[in-house]
Amino acid sequence: MAFFSKLKERLFKSSSKLEEGLEAIVEDGRAEESTPSVTPPPPDVPAPARQEAPVAPSPQEVPPPVTEGLAPPQPVEIPDDLPATAPRGGLFGRLLGRAAPEAAPRRVLDDAMLESLEELLIGADMGVDTALRVTANMAEGRMGKRLSSQEIKELLAQEIARIMDPVARPMPIYAKRPQVVLVVGVNGSGKTTTIGKLAAQFKAAGKSVVIAAGDTFRAAAVEQLQVWGQRAGVPVMTAPEGSDPASLAFDAMTRAEAEGADLLMIDTAGRLQNRADLMEELAKIVRVIRKKDPSAPHNTLLVLDATTGQNALSQVATFQKLADVSGLIMTKLDGTARGGVLVALADKFGLPIHAIGVGEQIDDLAPFDPQEFAAALTGLDGE
Repeated sequence: MAFFSKLKERLFKSSSKLEEGLEAIVEDGRAEESTPSVTPPPPDVPAPARQEAPVAPSPQEVPPPVTEGLAPPQPVEIPDDLPATAPRGGLFGRLLGRAAPEAAPRRVLDDAMLESLEELLIGADMGVDTALRVTANMAEGRMGKRLSSQEIKELLAQEIARIMDPVARPMPIYAKRPQVVLVVGVNGSGKTTTIGKLAAQFKAAGKSVVIAAGDTFRAAAVEQLQVWGQRAGVPVMTAPEGSDPASLAFDAMTRAEAEGADLLMIDTAGRLQNRADLMEELAKIVRVIRKKDPSAPHNTLLVLDATTGQNALSQVATFQKLADVSGLIMTKLDGTARGGVLVALADKFGLPIHAIGVGEQIDDLAPFDPQEFAAALTGLDGE
């Protein structure tokens, strides 16, 4: 539950956007329902003739009230011990000058409301197709019913969790040693930090890990991995700046085999999916790895930056063709108001989502839990 609390807190941008949007949708519909329709009289209907007010009788003509045989009026006593939370509705509440408690606003689920929900989900980067599918499932059997924003949030969370349940799987660990894990992604997606966190977590779980700093063009990436390696007690293989990363990957496999390592994690340079030369370099790394072990890489993890929004879809499509991506890790969910893109990815590609990240610390990367994610995204409390 600790990670859920952190996830809910750091997904505030996404959840608050959805919450505010849902409440606005319900309020807008409520306002439309409560607006009276005024029909002006037809212009050709003449106004009624003005009536003279009846003349009030003079005081001498008004008979005095009859009081003989009636008991004198008794004062109404209000008990002193009346609780402060007495019901506010009904006659008693009106006698005390209290207003009736306002129920949660509700709105009829109709076509106009569904259209507003679709626009809200598309704005959260859930994508057109996924938004249409989610709202259609939410509406099934509920058209014409009055729903509160809380009920809509619960329905939305159920649909999100239903889409994401099949893809929520941890990274598989095989008996094959070393298990080669190739980590790919565009510039700035968080690959290096993710490798460091995963290596430290696997090491803590009793696995022997070797890291290959394959981003040989960026000295900062190598230094960052070395820091993580020292922190976790994991060796980091490096090569001179500008060296061939495919050659480093081959040497790292040789060392990992010799040392009997469980996992070899290979970092790669960030590359834009529209740069053919950089993508060819990645393909070369895969070819060289397979010369050493035809079954490698055993895992190809694509690290995605949540702040890129719908661009993540094109990244997955490109890397999947080139590097046979086996699973996804989504980072920087704490920095975006568009967390719905993860739902769109699950719906469109069906690739396993192994983990999500919401910060820089080692425990800010955790296995993906669809129920927790759906609750955090929609602003619901966890179980």
